Amino acid sequence: MDRRNFIAAGAAGAAAMALGAGPAKAKTVRKGGGVIRDLSSGAYDLTTTAGNREVYAKINGNTDMKSTKFGWFKGIVQGVRPGEAIRDLVGFTGFSAAKLLPSLPGEDPGYRKVLNEIGFYTDLATGEILEEWHNPYFDEKVRVVPIANPAFNHTITDYYFQPPTYGGLNAVAPPKRPFLLDWERRNNDLSLASRINLFYPAALQPDKWPRESGSKFNQVTENFLYALEWDEVQNPDLTSITARGTWMRTTPWLPWMLMGETPGHCSYSCFFGSEDSLEFADKHAVEYAAKHYPEYLDVSSKWGMPMLSSLEMYAREQKPAPLPADGKIPVASPPKSMFPGGK
Repeated sequence: MDRRNFIAAGAAGAAAMALGAGPAKAKTVRKGGGVIRDLSSGAYDLTTTAGNREVYAKINGNTDMKSTKFGWFKGIVQGVRPGEAIRDLVGFTGFSAAKLLPSLPGEDPGYRKVLNEIGFYTDLATGEILEEWHNPYFDEKVRVVPIANPAFNHTITDYYFQPPTYGGLNAVAPPKRPFLLDWERRNNDLSLASRINLFYPAALQPDKWPRESGSKFNQVTENFLYALEWDEVQNPDLTSITARGTWMRTTPWLPWMLMGETPGHCSYSCFFGSEDSLEFADKHAVEYAAKHYPEYLDVSSKWGMPMLSSLEMYAREQKPAPLPADGKIPVASPPKSMFPGGK
């Protein structure tokens, strides 16, 4: 998850940053077929930046600025190669923890959100958390590296927060824009769509990481669909709001898969939730984290820590895999033709 911050807080590194790609203007009242689509009535006017700021803060944290907000995610990672059907590779499960802090003096009014997240890859048949994985593209056993992002922090104000720099690699800084999100209301059902599309220099450069990376650039897309209840969103007595949704991520081959220059990429597809406890998180993920990553059971990140995705963390924490004795970079065999008579 680099995310990238999502669900209450996060997912494999990047998630809540996706909201920076929303529309430039707010939705207005629309009615049809007896369905209420008004976004402005209630305690929080979602056609205003102040309304968006407060509701988004409650989804991703707790505005009492004391309590921890948890997120959970669970789904699948698929392999996508040209010329063949998409393959289900591994499961993916984990959680995040976040807290809100007040804005610093001189900054735009709002909140600072601090978050850490942990994600594990699992066996598709048993749900067991994997420490080794059989790569079907190479018929090779590899060591699995989980996602462990210690800090994915950003501000929540009347303006979109800037996307992460990933240690200075992503130098694109969009202009300052009002924080107006992509809401849709159907009576008591409220949905929120967000997305982010990134293309920036890779920390895993192929000349140093020939088995882990096949490109000098990271091409990453994240898409989020939130499902909420209008009555809960508009309750001014609540300092935290429950959310459910789906998260999809397109990313280069995971470096620990050792795919090298093999054409293709990975695609994540997960359900997620935003909660006031870890009750709904995968118990196997919580138990495994308690044993191996106990610091992720609550918020351990501090404001000012660098925001890095799992790709940058891998470059900082791992070592390049050795090449075979012949010195050649392995590439997976091309897909067999699906057409009769093909080769």
